[in-house]
Amino acid sequence: MTARERLEGLLDPGSLVELDAFMTHRFTDFGMDKRKGLGDGVIAGCGLIGGRPICVYAEDSTFMGGSLGEAHLQKMGKTLDLALKMGVPFVGLNDSGGARIQEGAVSLSTLGELFARNVAASGVVPQITAIMGPCAGGAVYSPALEDFVIMVDKTSYMFITGPRVAKTVTGEEVSTESLGGAKVQNTKSGVAHLLALTEKEGLGLIRTLLSYLPQNNLEDPP
Repeated sequence: MTARERLEGLLDPGSLVELDAFMTHRFTDFGMDKRKGLGDGVIAGCGLIGGRPICVYAEDSTFMGGSLGEAHLQKMGKTLDLALKMGVPFVGLNDSGGARIQEGAVSLSTLGELFARNVAASGVVPQITAIMGPCAGGAVYSPALEDFVIMVDKTSYMFITGPRVAKTVTGEEVSTESLGGAKVQNTKSGVAHLLALTEKEGLGLIRTLLSYLPQNNLEDPP
């Protein structure tokens, strides 16, 4: 599924109000001036699930592998800020290879700002992430700080670095599945909390989970 298809499968029909749809990065080094895409690899905004408002983003791996650049991360942070201001759940659909190395320390600094927002929102609004593809490095730190993580069996992965780096550093050969697969993260590490067999099922789990949760720490559950 594409990022937009995932949002369509998650939200009530026609309810998405997109933020910063035409935002692009500002970098020119390493040929970045020729690699621009509207939205900078993430669709973010507000929508409804079961008639209840949420703030949501979906990463687009077709643009630079969904890598986390400054503009990309600013959109995610803005969406979380809006969730706190509105007092509504924050939902992420992650599909990213991690920090955008072409942007250097700027990308990493903006990533740290997102972590601070995750901590500030903890216990205030529900934070849920579904890992929808292979995610590494910076792309998995934020979900680990959130309340619930959903993974899709055989197609989604969470690891600090992939098998190649692990082999280079330790000499040990490991598969992507044994290093950061959905079953490992659900049954051994405890980083993930729910396992879906398909992306569609994963999106359904988000809707079901939200049906049990209050909008924020000042409201009762539905």
